[in-house]
Amino acid sequence: MTERVGFVGLGRMGAPIAENILNAGSALRVYNRTASKTDPLVSKGAERASSPADAVTPGGIVVSMIADDAAMLAVTEGPDGILSRLGPGGVHVAMSTLSPALAERLAKAHREKGARYVAAPVFGRPDAAAARKLWACVAGDKDAVSRVRPLLEATSQGVFDIGVEPQAANVVKLGGNFLIAAAMEAMAEAFTLAEKNGVPRERMAEVIGKTLFACPIYQGYGAAIAAHRYVPPGFALPLGLKDVTLALDTATRSRTPMPLAHLVQQRLVSALAHGRADLDWAVLALGASEDAAAPMPDRAVKP
Repeated sequence: MTERVGFVGLGRMGAPIAENILNAGSALRVYNRTASKTDPLVSKGAERASSPADAVTPGGIVVSMIADDAAMLAVTEGPDGILSRLGPGGVHVAMSTLSPALAERLAKAHREKGARYVAAPVFGRPDAAAARKLWACVAGDKDAVSRVRPLLEATSQGVFDIGVEPQAANVVKLGGNFLIAAAMEAMAEAFTLAEKNGVPRERMAEVIGKTLFACPIYQGYGAAIAAHRYVPPGFALPLGLKDVTLALDTATRSRTPMPLAHLVQQRLVSALAHGRADLDWAVLALGASEDAAAPMPDRAVKP
């Protein structure tokens, strides 16, 4: 793809995604609230934008990777937001984990401006983003999705089409993140059970990760939980709490009971109350160890 692309949000996930888009041959114009975070990409040929609107080419494509709903509204509908400049024919690709309710609102707001809003949240951590190993879930107007698919393929190992309603992609992403949190709680309890009965946590994780659950989540998070390794944070605790809470909010709106989601939400709240905001969200697993008075190394609770 050779057309100019705007990119808004250069955090742990946004920066490597933007770099892959640049490496794929697109002219890139980047914005981040902390301007210094644009420096590495500018040194590689990207242009620096002074506001979200300044990153946009009228009628063009702009990608955003923003932390939460409030920040997304600010960069999209604010006075210098994306919508103030995108205009007819423009496409906004939102790769963040956001609420389905916000996706509905933004899709309508874009249509009123003659533009299109495409939700494309991704599964994967920063290392996967850098390696182009993300999994993207995309939903929106079919022509708009076709137009931006090369960008998604430049950053991901696979793209799943979820339909024409953008909020559907966010539902899938929230459901997936809930499953990760539930798996972490299950591993924490099983590993603590093993430890309290004389079986090393690491051995339990190895057996489970190579047999019953030979998959990336159980292998990657399993090794971290077994070793109580929560630094550096690939996905910070407050973001994990945000996502599980969004899943529960969506469940309430659709009258869908999710009792297990309530449990893992409270594990995350407890971890936050213990001052662990700077650790990876897998730190929710400490709750099982603490409940069982199991031994924990100092590194488990220190960022």
